[in-house]
Amino acid sequence: MQIDEELTLKKLEVFLAFMRSGNLGKAAVELNTSNVSVHRAIHSLESALRCPLFKHEGRNLIPLESAYVLEERAQQLVKDVLETVRRTREAAGFSAERFKLGALYSLTVKTVPQLIMGLKLRRSELNIDLILGSNVDLLYKLKNMELDAILVSLNESVADPDCAQVQLFSDDIFLAAPADSPFANQSEVDLSDLRDATFITLSQGFATHQDGNRVFQLAGFEPKVAMQVNDIFTLLSMVNSGVGYALLPGRVGMVYESRVRLIPLQARYHLQQHIGVVFLKAKERDPNLLALLAECRMYARRALEQNEDAKPETT
Repeated sequence: MQIDEELTLKKLEVFLAFMRSGNLGKAAVELNTSNVSVHRAIHSLESALRCPLFKHEGRNLIPLESAYVLEERAQQLVKDVLETVRRTREAAGFSAERFKLGALYSLTVKTVPQLIMGLKLRRSELNIDLILGSNVDLLYKLKNMELDAILVSLNESVADPDCAQVQLFSDDIFLAAPADSPFANQSEVDLSDLRDATFITLSQGFATHQDGNRVFQLAGFEPKVAMQVNDIFTLLSMVNSGVGYALLPGRVGMVYESRVRLIPLQARYHLQQHIGVVFLKAKERDPNLLALLAECRMYARRALEQNEDAKPETT
């Protein structure tokens, strides 16, 4: 037996509205349509089923036993279809009950908590999973639908035609030194003075590793690397312990503020990281993602205003 093409979910919804109300007019109001449209849909449904659902008593439609059977089964059918749509969209990452956010370790100091708080205010029912990693690892997971969005450094490692970006803020690279270092109280440092010093770096794949290499190239020397680590907090701990120096973004300064100094580099070594959110273009209409992007744009505006306020006045 083939399903008649006239048998549609929309007509079943009209039928169920009529069964709930028992009146063409009330059903029409509920569906925001006309009495004629409701009557036409019910008549078309009877034609598609090839059996009567109602008997006529004057201007009234009285349900037959067939109508009650259809009502029971149609209620479950509509419920199952809605659940199917929900699960299908969730599998594709659209408006799921869980939102999987990837981020750099360094962004957990300030940026990630603020964005998550704002996102929860917009969508209180949403459960958020936070996955930390490098630019390279996070982009791989995003492309494989393991993450819904990533907060990363907007450099060439995340330039992808399938992805879109929204910038949040820019961050300068500093020399991280122990508080008792001879460089700790300098207003700026000439990186070439540390040609013979020992450095600690992040592993390859992290944006700060790549940016550090660029700064060392500007300084004209290959650093003596004592060790590489996989997160920025371990790196800060090593600097604090006197294992070596590091090149780090300013946003991590508050972690070991009293024990690690972030010293500005001379202008010739100046380099900035541009931090932002990256997401798949195919998911740009997902409600959860739209809520995050709204928070990101608000964060970017606040960061811009703070930068403007911090600029010295000129006469």
